Amino acid sequence: MRVFSSSPTSSSPTSPAADSSIAPGWIALGAVSVAFHLGLIFYGLTPALVSRPLHMALLLPWVLIYMATTSAQRISGWLLTILGVAACAYIAFNEPALANQYGFIDTHLQMAIGLFLMALALEAARRAIGWPLPLVALLALIYGAFGQYVPGAFGHPGLPLPSMVGTLTIAEGGLWGSLTGVSVSVVAIFVIFGAVLNAGEAGQGFMNLASAVAGRLTGGAAKVSVISSALMGSISGSASANVASTGAITIPSMVRLRYPRSLAGAVEAVASSGGQIMPPLMGAGAFVMVELTGTPYTQIMAAAMLPAVLYFLTVWVGINAYATRHDLQPVAESERPSPKEVLITSLFFAVPFVLLLERIFNAGYTPQYAASIAIFAGVALLFFDVTLRFSLPGFASRLAEAAVTAGRQIAVIGAIILCASLVVGVLSLTGLGVKITSGILSLSNDMLWPALLLTALACLILGMEVPTTAAYVICVSVAGPALTSLGLEPLLAHLFVFWFALLSTITPPVCGGVFIAAGMVGENWLKVAFKAMALGIGLYIIPLAMVANPEMIRLAFNPTGALLDALKVAIGLTAISYGVIARKALWQRVGLIVAGMVVIFVI
Repeated sequence: MRVFSSSPTSSSPTSPAADSSIAPGWIALGAVSVAFHLGLIFYGLTPALVSRPLHMALLLPWVLIYMATTSAQRISGWLLTILGVAACAYIAFNEPALANQYGFIDTHLQMAIGLFLMALALEAARRAIGWPLPLVALLALIYGAFGQYVPGAFGHPGLPLPSMVGTLTIAEGGLWGSLTGVSVSVVAIFVIFGAVLNAGEAGQGFMNLASAVAGRLTGGAAKVSVISSALMGSISGSASANVASTGAITIPSMVRLRYPRSLAGAVEAVASSGGQIMPPLMGAGAFVMVELTGTPYTQIMAAAMLPAVLYFLTVWVGINAYATRHDLQPVAESERPSPKEVLITSLFFAVPFVLLLERIFNAGYTPQYAASIAIFAGVALLFFDVTLRFSLPGFASRLAEAAVTAGRQIAVIGAIILCASLVVGVLSLTGLGVKITSGILSLSNDMLWPALLLTALACLILGMEVPTTAAYVICVSVAGPALTSLGLEPLLAHLFVFWFALLSTITPPVCGGVFIAAGMVGENWLKVAFKAMALGIGLYIIPLAMVANPEMIRLAFNPTGALLDALKVAIGLTAISYGVIARKALWQRVGLIVAGMVVIFVI
């Protein structure tokens, strides 16, 4: 039986389609969420104080009830959901009156609703992802309410409580600000797109294509992981989800070929982490970047392309370097898919992807509108299994899986963005962001590279506690202006921050991708982490290389210059990767590392 002949997405025992305990009500709620978000794309303009509160109302049952693990959580979840839906409905149905209040609360009921919505946003995020981000948001809210008592430059004159609560809860700021708008109109659409592809045979197609391309090479099983994770990551945008899905197949394959267990886990963790920097989706980061920079999505996708390719190239080179230490066997021919299997299964992701890109670049549609069309193509493909056999029961099962997955993922990302929006709202109201920016400039003595290193450290620390997108939003809100004032172009500053916000996926002490991979492979997580850091060294160097070689992100405007800079960086990264990993004399390894640094940052 071929290693890559069964799809992790279609056969996983934990998938909704396979889990008979998933109640029809959750499938219906997922379908409502999908219909609501798609409907906003085709319906036209909807007031922000209508669409965004309803978006929050739809996510509450998922994070408060569906994700509950104890009876106490379920009971409190039901209570909070009922009250939360009522509070969100109040905002939506009273939008005309609230819009004329300009963020100032004038009744006790509105104050109670506003305070409750802020507390609910914190609790929803806590149940979705844990304490760190809600604690950051809570500290921000406390600062907004009592910052006038903070001595020195970091205090503020004081905010009237009705004005602060109103701006954050009944106006188009705070909870209902532009970040939430991105979650509603763009992120949700691409989450649905990914859920539809994953419910079908796209995952099988990714694995088969990767196996056909790289399976016969030295370290073939590891390289299959790199390619399949890059492809899967382009639609999932989640390191943890990527490790769990592609790793379920690639890790056992590497172990069976006698790869060191720590290396097998490290390869999957590093490859999967690249999903959040891989166009066209980049998780939610690309769409948040559109809102924060005002840069068209197509330009962000072009800017991010070469750095992402360099990242996966570095991992590929690292696998070759490890081949000098270990006997990394290719995948046996009998375990590789036939050309016919590759062709058929590739259609399940190629058709929607090609349609998506054609509608964006040729027809000039917005990314979310193009994705909506691609979703319908993906739904049509759910009628067919991996052998192209038409099946109505199979379609119903796969569609139900897509609805539940989309509803749950929209809810988790929405809860994160709502909580992060409170932080951004307080930074704006109090001017704290400007003060932190001034502090960074002062500590760096108005020099760019020290400011970059301070920003990188802040991103790494914050990224260990909160998800990548939230860490990026918070860090770029305070450090972005400092970097741009020192001469860095805005898009480059945002890409720099976003990359370093991703470091925590493979960097101890908090490295989610490594933890999952280590658990799957049955190895000490520190051993996996050290190998992951060596393989993923590009994650630490490429953001700095982008600053030293800014033409690399200008693929859309100067393709020749971008490719030449990328080639130079690729040569330097190859030398560094071999210097760090390969079995060579110490002086040779140091020489390679130094030479690589010189090529990237000096020549």
